[in-house]
Amino acid sequence: MANEETTTPEPKVVNVAEPWERAYWARRFMVPVEQVQAAVEAVGTDPAIVAAHLERDWPGHEPIV
Repeated sequence: MANEETTTPEPKVVNVAEPWERAYWARRFMVPVEQVQAAVEAVGTDPAIVAAHLERDWPGHEPIV
């Protein structure tokens, strides 16, 4: 059997409507929640654009092999 990699699809939007969602994105981008909120207000909800605004990589992590 080949070494199969299972991956979770990346989120399509940065949703900051709920506290747990803001906390998720703050951890994901490794910035304070307030910076995530401000970035979304400034550039919208596209994760790649928010990451660039925060000067973070997207998706920001290497797959586990």
